[in-house]
Amino acid sequence: MSRSGFPKQFLVLSGGRENTSLFQQAVSRVNTLGATAKQLGKTIVVTNEEHRFLVQEQLRELALVQANLLLEPVGRNTAPALTLAALLAMESGADPVLLVTPADQTIQDGVAFQKAIEQSIELASAGAIVILGVTPTAPETGYGYIKTKQNRPAFTVERFVEKPDSKTAQTYLDEGGYFWNGGMFVLKASLWLAAIKEFRPDIFAATCKAWQGKSIDSNLLADFIRPDQAAFEQIPAESIDYAVIEKCAGSQFVLQMVELDAGWNDLGTWDAVWQAGQKDAQHNVQSGDALLVDTSNSLVHASSRLVTVVGGKNLVVVETPDAVLVADRAKSQDVKNVVTTLETQGREEKTLHRKVARPWGWYDSIDEGDRFKVKRIQVKPGASLSLQRHTHRAEHWIVVKGEAEITNGDQVITLKENQSTFIPQGQVHRLANRGSTPLEIIEVQSGSYLGEDDIVRLEDTYGRS
Repeated sequence: MSRSGFPKQFLVLSGGRENTSLFQQAVSRVNTLGATAKQLGKTIVVTNEEHRFLVQEQLRELALVQANLLLEPVGRNTAPALTLAALLAMESGADPVLLVTPADQTIQDGVAFQKAIEQSIELASAGAIVILGVTPTAPETGYGYIKTKQNRPAFTVERFVEKPDSKTAQTYLDEGGYFWNGGMFVLKASLWLAAIKEFRPDIFAATCKAWQGKSIDSNLLADFIRPDQAAFEQIPAESIDYAVIEKCAGSQFVLQMVELDAGWNDLGTWDAVWQAGQKDAQHNVQSGDALLVDTSNSLVHASSRLVTVVGGKNLVVVETPDAVLVADRAKSQDVKNVVTTLETQGREEKTLHRKVARPWGWYDSIDEGDRFKVKRIQVKPGASLSLQRHTHRAEHWIVVKGEAEITNGDQVITLKENQSTFIPQGQVHRLANRGSTPLEIIEVQSGSYLGEDDIVRLEDTYGRS
């Protein structure tokens, strides 16, 4: 389900409204904090340049207009990301409290989350760095732990513990005073900048240099803010925890922990999705067109067709149009080994789904063979593809829904349903939807090479080269 071109945070998995992604749930949580909502400024989203249109589209679906997108040219972990966000937050001259949260988690109890955040904001406003510690429910080995002193309502952090083995994790639960580190923090923007400057002056200086060379691309939904690429690539990669938080104990910085007992889950494995999901009488979690017979304690996710399981126990079965996973639920963490193999073999399944999101809509590669490929393409109202040409392929376009404006060489024509046109190899062309309803076409490609990189863009609404 999760590919590098469409990662986990953009998936609809569990824990929120129907058809709402984990990213959309995270945005909604921080924008519906009851009384604290009056204090909210623009949502700051730090993401990869490659994912900017996915973020923008999912924000549009939430009708959330007040957002800034900080676009990283390369990944440098969370410490530089938060430094960028703090620099942006302070540009207006204010010193706001930042609620820092990953975009790929789920929270089941919104009221408990709000209570914990309100307490954290109060502590952060008084000058503390606050980390949210998740109440452990099992001896999990996939999370780091926080060791605390019982000093309610806020806890004093004694130390951080790396991911333990199962025996050690059980010892933590038996002993008490240990919490999962969910990667959520509340602190003033200036305090973060002071801390990163103190403990990692190299990251602070390099990030400030990249920020000074930033460029801004404004549009209706959100501003695209890009730090200088060359300078950003020189920033050391480090997490918030390693760079700052774990070094705060015994320093001039006050580090406190607030307990979060709100049905938190990072959905890091399919077993975690099963744990967080709504189970039937046989303790199965299923979605899509699934038929289960004499099956128990299993997760079955059908994306595009009927999936049946007979006599299964403790299974994970996930079907997508281009791949199927069958695994022992207890071994679901080992899916990473499959991803490594796909990467070694250079397979596209690691990167993209058969259906690929684009800023103008999407395309679905229906079929392909020797010297041909068939796609179903949908273009959003008012959107258009780039003005482009292909070196190695020709294309046939058939309109099946809506009305298409087509640039074909020197001609601009309008096609309606059941009408078609032919784009010769090397011909400059463009597909646009000037109407108010989605446009769909079937595209048949033919030629000696049909890769997605055979595109020469001459003009593009979305700034793609």
